[in-house]
Amino acid sequence: MREWVLAGAAAAGAILVTLLVARLLGGRNELAHPADVATHRTLHTASLASPALRGGLTQGSAAHAVRHLRTLLGADALAITSTTRTLAWDGIDSDASPHAVQHAETVMREDKSEVLGPRHLRGVIPPLRHAVAAPLRADGHVVGALIAYQRTRPGAVTIRATEEVAGFVSGQLDLAELDRSRARMAEAEVLALRAQISPHFVYNSLTAIASFVRTDPDRARELLLEFADFTRYSFRRHGEFTTLAEELRSIEQYLMLERARFGDRLDVTFRVAPEVLGVSIPFLCIQPLVENAVRHGLEGRIEPGHVTIVAEDLGAECLISVEDDGTGIDPERVRATLAGEPDGDHVGLANVDERLRLAFGDSYGVVVETAPGAGTKVTLRVPKYAVGVAPT
Repeated sequence: MREWVLAGAAAAGAILVTLLVARLLGGRNELAHPADVATHRTLHTASLASPALRGGLTQGSAAHAVRHLRTLLGADALAITSTTRTLAWDGIDSDASPHAVQHAETVMREDKSEVLGPRHLRGVIPPLRHAVAAPLRADGHVVGALIAYQRTRPGAVTIRATEEVAGFVSGQLDLAELDRSRARMAEAEVLALRAQISPHFVYNSLTAIASFVRTDPDRARELLLEFADFTRYSFRRHGEFTTLAEELRSIEQYLMLERARFGDRLDVTFRVAPEVLGVSIPFLCIQPLVENAVRHGLEGRIEPGHVTIVAEDLGAECLISVEDDGTGIDPERVRATLAGEPDGDHVGLANVDERLRLAFGDSYGVVVETAPGAGTKVTLRVPKYAVGVAPT
């Protein structure tokens, strides 16, 4: 009996906090404790600033977040700077905005918070006479500063609150850097995936084409054109996403070339719902699975091997599976591969899993059903519509 193997991945997920602000008692509304209300407001305001900051420290993200962060602190004005310039200002005396980065020079150089008085606040006019500046960090480096301006000298609570908010912003920037690192790694792995596909497949394809040159020139010419189209698609350098239709077209070309080599030993079935052909998917996320199925479906056997490729419409999602009736895989080996251990026999399985999670979230990824001698089925789900996901 097949064993289910679920792709596992550790991810820094968002924590959903639900707070009860009011409850119904005796047919009337009774407010919750004031501390609960204050906590709810604080968390809600922080959540409004988070999405922009997850994009990194830019002028756009700072402009979106600065008003919410000022609300958190109750400051008269708030500035967010990079190491070289003021990115955003909210509150009174906006004319002082260009000077904010100068106010934070010592803070960023020494990487520690500082309370600023009137003599430090060049370019700021009354009523703003005091400020608390705290460094912003990303990936262990100071990347900017958060400066809360006030009419009165700040107390210990205000200083601590400013440091905590700066820490919150730094945490979001760290997550943004982690997202970028994961994306860079996935992109590098796609390049490696292309290189991994090319040596054995290119050699085998050209050998198969050469075998037809004398016996069937028309067939050789057709295969050569299919090979050119396939390699053009596989090695294109633009776009993270493609449509399911484009990926399937490339797979058909790949299978045509493999049939030229294996002949009747390779039997393939497609079952594709027309409604999902326009769905956007990460580039080269199905082709490696088909290559694995062909390789292991025919490995060490004389009788024909069968590969089934299915794409189903599930309403808001598309379910895609690639199944072979070949030798199967040890489930522990699959787990190790998905955990990141190198496995030259299974082209790109971990890479496909990682890129699906990056594109659509950690609830998406590959699911592998397999056991030695029982074949292999790899299934993946993708949303039919996802924000920011489109072929280019």
